[in-house]
Amino acid sequence: MTAEARQAPSRRPGPPLWLLLELTYRCPLHCVFCYNPTDFPHVATELDTGEWLRVLREARALGAVQLGLSGGEPLVRNDLTAIVAEAHRLGFYTNLTTSGVGLTEERLAALKDAGLDHIQLSFQDSTPAMNDFLSSTHTFELKSKVAALIKKYRYPMVLNVVLHRLNIDHVEEILAMAERMGAEYVELANTQYYGWAWLNRAQLLPSRAQLLRAEQSMRRFRALVGSRLRIFFVVPDYFETRPKPCMNGLGRVFLAIAPDGVALPCHAARMLPGLSFPNVREASIESIWYDSAAFNHYRGEEWMKEPCRSCPERSRDFGGCRCQAYLLTGDAANADPVCDRSPHHHLVTRAVEQAAAAATGGQPLLFRGLRVRKGAG
Repeated sequence: MTAEARQAPSRRPGPPLWLLLELTYRCPLHCVFCYNPTDFPHVATELDTGEWLRVLREARALGAVQLGLSGGEPLVRNDLTAIVAEAHRLGFYTNLTTSGVGLTEERLAALKDAGLDHIQLSFQDSTPAMNDFLSSTHTFELKSKVAALIKKYRYPMVLNVVLHRLNIDHVEEILAMAERMGAEYVELANTQYYGWAWLNRAQLLPSRAQLLRAEQSMRRFRALVGSRLRIFFVVPDYFETRPKPCMNGLGRVFLAIAPDGVALPCHAARMLPGLSFPNVREASIESIWYDSAAFNHYRGEEWMKEPCRSCPERSRDFGGCRCQAYLLTGDAANADPVCDRSPHHHLVTRAVEQAAAAATGGQPLLFRGLRVRKGAG
């Protein structure tokens, strides 16, 4: 360990309160907005059960309390129930993010008995035609049955729908579907442009007019249903003038473990150049979190360039998203171009303009793991 790698005790971060286990990149769906790496078939062998359980024990000992289980589709792992049981024993609050594919009643009962606290079920749209087109599967009816099972087993009904140009005009219908299913929570999460979504950005970015209509629809529905249904609307970065405080700053509270054991300060960080992210097969969670050069690289403010370095908002937004800065400008240390103080903000406005032009061009979509296909309709 180098002197640069270890933070001085007074500047050491707190523990990784939020732990995400991306158990696998395997998935039966082929979503056009998937944030998984586009080269996921080449990722090394997944951690085995014993390795995942060791990660849980080490992270909990360090102070992690919130556990996300995702993928890919985590249900393709036969050891999911064992992982949930150990997490429950250790005292984690556990959240499963799933497409619903593979969640039979027998399996849901076993997960309930193992102590699973929370399930977030994804839909792609409110109709079988669009839901199935966007995932390149026939899964709408299956998802609907899984939603009923989640209610039967007395879990809070939490639905997630990723919004983009192809479904953002259906917000009212999506919310009406959620209400019919008895959802208590709906997250309308506008697409974040990494992975497959980055490849499809020109086809997926909505127009500003679409975004405004969707927000208006959401507010009308929210007023109509009141507290019966809590709706969260995540605005896409490209239409903001200030960046989001990505992960509350890299390496501050969030720790993700990829299927092959690579530890990351955010879901997409393995794309960042010049950083060698450690692997849990070779290092402990404690040494990864506190001592690795990769995790310490974007902590604090020393890495910041202007205009972030002298910006009074730097301690609130932490310069924005490093992955977005890299993808848009080629330099992860630049200010997130979403910020209108960034000298690269024009790249964001240009992307929105280019997407608007592509909306009439019939550009093909690239489905995760599949060949290019034309858009619906």
